[in-house]
Amino acid sequence: MKLQYLSIDKVQGPIIVISGIKDATYDEIVNITVNNNEKKKGKIVQIDGDKAIIQIFEGSTGISIYNTAIDFTGEPLSIRLSKDILGREFNGLGEARDNGGEIYIGTKYNINGRPINPIARSYPRNFIQTGISSIDLLTTLIRGQKLPIFSGNGLPHNKLATQIVRQAKVVGEESEKFAVVFAAMGIKHDEAEYFKRCFLEAGVMEKVVMYINLADEPIVERISAPRCALTAAEYLAFEEGMQILVVMTDMTSYCGALREISSEREEVPSRKGYPGYLYSDLAALYERAGMIKKMKGSITQIPILSMPNDDITHPIPDLTGYITEGQIVLDRTIHQKEIYPPINILPSLSRLMKDGIGKGYTREDHAEIANQIFSAYSHVEEVKALASVIGEDELSEIDKIYLSFGEAFERELLNQKYDEDRTIEETLNLAWKIISILPKAELNRISEEIIKKYYNEKVEFDGKIGTN
Repeated sequence: MKLQYLSIDKVQGPIIVISGIKDATYDEIVNITVNNNEKKKGKIVQIDGDKAIIQIFEGSTGISIYNTAIDFTGEPLSIRLSKDILGREFNGLGEARDNGGEIYIGTKYNINGRPINPIARSYPRNFIQTGISSIDLLTTLIRGQKLPIFSGNGLPHNKLATQIVRQAKVVGEESEKFAVVFAAMGIKHDEAEYFKRCFLEAGVMEKVVMYINLADEPIVERISAPRCALTAAEYLAFEEGMQILVVMTDMTSYCGALREISSEREEVPSRKGYPGYLYSDLAALYERAGMIKKMKGSITQIPILSMPNDDITHPIPDLTGYITEGQIVLDRTIHQKEIYPPINILPSLSRLMKDGIGKGYTREDHAEIANQIFSAYSHVEEVKALASVIGEDELSEIDKIYLSFGEAFERELLNQKYDEDRTIEETLNLAWKIISILPKAELNRISEEIIKKYYNEKVEFDGKIGTN
């Protein structure tokens, strides 16, 4: 027999404390009735003896300790999934927010999924082509990888996210089974409209599922949004055999919601007020990416986070870097040069890149040309520092050539148009055109055989790329 509790002990923000409960479980969904007519939902986030702490999804406005009745459902938060979710938009609780109606056909799935068992994992292989040269060439995204984007306030991470969603594809036989699950937490209304408009105008909405939590919606819903998105991704990948890319923005808003709720629960804070379980909470999300042995589908993640004060040592990017396999770092200085996307390749890396590029995946010269560009661009930064001390006129001839290379790299390869979709072949050919500005003697990361095959003898630089 279900019990209904007619009194509560305490209401604080989105938190209700109730005592005298029986047979309640962690993450259980509860139905809340206010003044005998207003309906709300919540979930149990902590149990201590006969006491439970409940997070309210819709906010606690109008709730008091005398006018509230609570029913325990005995079930966790679940969403119904089928292939019909493609092309649809949902809120952070998995409820339809477009005009398509609710999903009635399909199975209900608990959104609190578990990380993939390491023993069951298949090692990530094959690259996902984003059409963005700086990513495809130097921080290659591998199918089954989790590769975050570290950004800052005012930088074009939303623009980059929409470009990745529009252009990303799996090259080869699996190209038709590719889809994107897009989760946005704590975004403004105009940002939500921007994302939808971009996907519709690009004609890719039919392969995108959106889970949107707006800034004026409950923070508890903000915590559920990425879990709903990842549950949908797991269904499409492991039951429908699809290759799924999950883009989640902005993880800083998600972590802010965690901190706020932790404070309401009067938990002991850790670094910068974030809860001590921030690492394990983020890991529970990120580790739901990957590939499973004997299953055709895969989940690849691109979490996007805005670093407070551009501080890469802040707890959110710091912990994210520990869990994920690399990072793509957007740089304010590069952005001020009007270069898009403003990716700083030196602190950026993809730890799984080496296993998904080269012969049979991209092209035989990919690894060597990428290593050489990293090395050469690193030397460019050293030359710039030297020039700021002694003046550019005092530099050696080879250092001046490196400066020419650096300018060509930023303006021709790093910089590209928002609607420019470069194939990996085009990116590699452009990389050779630019690296050929340097003398062959400077290419110490590339084998003689590869240099002989791809080096362009005719390239010169006079402010623009060109040939004799």
